[in-house]
Amino acid sequence: MHIPDGYLSPSTCALAYAVALPFWLVAYQRAKRLLHTRLVPLFAVFSAFCFVIMMFNLPLPGGTSGHAVGMAIVSIVLGPWASIIAVSLALLIQALFFGDGGISSFGANSLNMAVVGSLVAWAVYRLLSAGASLSSRRRVLAAGAAGYLAINAAALLTAIEFGVQPMLFHDASGTPLYAPYPLSVAVPAMMIGHLSFAGMAEMLLTAGLVAYLQRSQPELLAGQAGIGEQSGSRGRSARQLWYGLAGLMILSPLGLLAAGTAWGEWAAEDFADPSSRQQIIQASGLHALPQAAPEGLARLAGLWSAPFPDYAPAFIHSAGFGYVLSALFGAGLILLSLLLLSQLAGKRGLPQ
Repeated sequence: MHIPDGYLSPSTCALAYAVALPFWLVAYQRAKRLLHTRLVPLFAVFSAFCFVIMMFNLPLPGGTSGHAVGMAIVSIVLGPWASIIAVSLALLIQALFFGDGGISSFGANSLNMAVVGSLVAWAVYRLLSAGASLSSRRRVLAAGAAGYLAINAAALLTAIEFGVQPMLFHDASGTPLYAPYPLSVAVPAMMIGHLSFAGMAEMLLTAGLVAYLQRSQPELLAGQAGIGEQSGSRGRSARQLWYGLAGLMILSPLGLLAAGTAWGEWAAEDFADPSSRQQIIQASGLHALPQAAPEGLARLAGLWSAPFPDYAPAFIHSAGFGYVLSALFGAGLILLSLLLLSQLAGKRGLPQ
């Protein structure tokens, strides 16, 4: 669901930024209380979790790949407004440093995953878990449903954004200028994989983490990160979660095992490569593909050159070690960014 530069028209990108902006502003205002420096580590670990979990690619039908996002567990623990900030920050660092998602399309990616995904997850969880005790199994089931519906809502919105491009933006001959496939192709291509494997992964991930927190750290389920708990309890919670995140970082090279590119994330040069063209056509229900990359797509594809594209630093010869190093670097950038945000929020001191 990381839309690259060139797949959405500039006007679509501008509209997405305009829609996402008020949500970012409200989210920042609502999340200020979580940006107290003693809470930054807890905020950072969940944002870093989203960053890392999106590196674990899963094989999807049609030879493509996908991943969980983590917006549901962040919404459940920190609340939807903090989740919007956390997921958006993870997406921004992915786009700027690793070329995962575009700069022009960052607003759309954030709108789909951070805004819509977080709000859907929060609403579903609150509705289905209303009145349940912290240890209730209903909370686990509600969390699973929240994760499943959140990622599929984000995927559907992404598919619609792809699918309207050929209808709205084409040349005089009808050739698409940006994303090449209409709604009739984009929606099934995106949703089959997310309604099945990616949705199931998000469901199991969210439900499993809520079940774990019920046993080990129930205070994190007691009203958005247990803000009323003592700072010592929050510190212990953050440390334990960082240990788990470190384990995920070490295991992150498993994300390299999934073959295939995510649908709609092809490079401009893939349109001219016979092997890549066949893979795209196969993943798109055998629908025809333009002979060359659409004009607008090719023009915008080089808008930004990430320093470590595809989580593969050029100075690291081992793909697996480069993946781990990228996970560590991304998590560090997230913590640094949240420290800066805490300063902007008028707080002082260092996280403990």
